[in-house]
Amino acid sequence: MKHNIGEELTSITTIDGRYKQKVLELSEFVSEFALIKLRLKIEISYLAALSKSKITRPLTNVEQGYLLDLASDFSLSNAIKVKKIEEDIVNDVRSLEIFTRKKLSKTSLKDILEFYHFGLTSDDVNNIAYRLMLKKSVSEVMVPILKAIIDELDEFSKKHKRTVILGRTHGQPAVPTTFGKEFAVFASRLKKELKNLTKQKLTGKLNGAVGNFNAVHFVYPGVDWIKFSKEFVSSFGLTPNLITTQINPYEDVIALFQILQRINGILLDFNQDVWRYISDGWLKYKVSDKEVGSSTMPQKLNPIDFENSEGNLCIANGLTQAMIDKLYVSRLQRDLSNSTIIRNLGTALAYCLLSYKNVLSGIRKIDIDTQKTDEKLYENWAILSEALQTILRSKNFHNAYEVVALISKGQKFDKKDWKELVNSLKIPETDKQNLLELSPQRYVGIAPKLVGKS
Repeated sequence: MKHNIGEELTSITTIDGRYKQKVLELSEFVSEFALIKLRLKIEISYLAALSKSKITRPLTNVEQGYLLDLASDFSLSNAIKVKKIEEDIVNDVRSLEIFTRKKLSKTSLKDILEFYHFGLTSDDVNNIAYRLMLKKSVSEVMVPILKAIIDELDEFSKKHKRTVILGRTHGQPAVPTTFGKEFAVFASRLKKELKNLTKQKLTGKLNGAVGNFNAVHFVYPGVDWIKFSKEFVSSFGLTPNLITTQINPYEDVIALFQILQRINGILLDFNQDVWRYISDGWLKYKVSDKEVGSSTMPQKLNPIDFENSEGNLCIANGLTQAMIDKLYVSRLQRDLSNSTIIRNLGTALAYCLLSYKNVLSGIRKIDIDTQKTDEKLYENWAILSEALQTILRSKNFHNAYEVVALISKGQKFDKKDWKELVNSLKIPETDKQNLLELSPQRYVGIAPKLVGKS
C-alpha cells in the first residue's frame, strides 16, 4: 500500500495517522474491507453447505469454483460498491447480499439466489467474522511479535545472568540480584500469558434470529440443524456455541482481551523498570546520531521507545476494558450497542501492536553501564546485613535480627567497616571467614541458575 503522508496528516486518530505505517499489517485482518471479505466468505460457504446438505440442488464443479473465486478474489473496488449500497439502505450485511445476488444472477446459480443468506440473521455472519478477525490477528501478528520480545529478553538474560546489580524493594537498597535474572522474570511472565493466548478458544454460532433455528426448522423440520450448525462453525476453526440469543455471547472474546490486558500489564511494568534503570544510568540507551532528544537541550537522549510503549499500553488497556465492560451485556435477545463496540477491536489491537513494536525496539537499544552498577552496588556494604543476621540465627544467636538491625539500620558501611563488624562477632571461625569473604558482588544466591528455568 502506497504511503500517503497527506492522508496521515488529516486523519483523526493516530492509528490511521502518525502510526499508520507501524501497524499496517493489521489492516489485512481487521479493516472494514477485511470484514466485508470475511462476511462474503461465510455467506458463500453457507450456500455451499446448504447444497451439500441437499437443501438446495447440487452445485457443479464449475459453480463451486466460481463461488470460491468470488470470495477469494473480492477486491477493494467491490467493497467500495458494497459501501455505496449501504449508504442508501443503511445495513451492512444486507448491502453485501444485494451486491452478491446481482453477481450470481448473471450465472447458472441464479436459480438458487433465494438461498443466499437463507434463514440467517446478520449476527450469524458477523459473530463468525469478528472472531476470525481476532483469531487471524492474534496468530499472524500478535503472537510473532510477542515471541520476538521474549526472545530478546531471554538473550539479554543469558548474556547478563552474572551481571550483579543492587536490588531495590520499596525503592530502597535491598540485597543484590542480577540484570539477567530480573529480565528473566519478565520473560517468564510473558511466556505464561503467551501460552494462554495461543490456547484461547473462540466460538461461533449459526442459529437464527433469537438462537432457536426458528425459520429454518419451520421450513425444513427434517434437517438436523444442530448438526448442521456444529459442522459449519467448526469448518472455520471455531468452537460451536448452540445456546445463544441472537448474538453469540462474548465471554470468549472477553477472555482473549483479558489475556492481552495481562500481557500489557507485564510490559507496562517492564517499561517502567527499564525507564528507571536508564534514568539511574545503569542502562545505556543507544540512539542514532541523527536522533534529537530535546529541542532545547542538545545533550538529551530520551528513552522514547519505552515511554511511547507505556503510553500506548495504557490506551490499549483502556479500550479493551471499555469493550469488556460493554460486551458482557446485550439487552434481552439483542441490541446494537455492542455492534459499534466490537467494530473497534482493530483499534485496540493496533495500540497493542504499536506498544509491542516500541518495547522490542527499545530492548534492542539498551546496554549495561557496569561502572555505574558497580558503584551503586558497593556504595553501602550494609546490604549484606541480611546474610549476617541469617547466619547468626542459624547459630541460635539470641535476637539476631534485632542486634544486626541496631547496628545497620540507616547506616552506611564500606568494606573496612564490614570487616571490622564481622571480626568483632563471637561466632565460629568458619562462619566468620565466610562473612569476611563475602562481598556485594558475590551475594546473589542462585540468581544465575534461575535464568533459563522458565
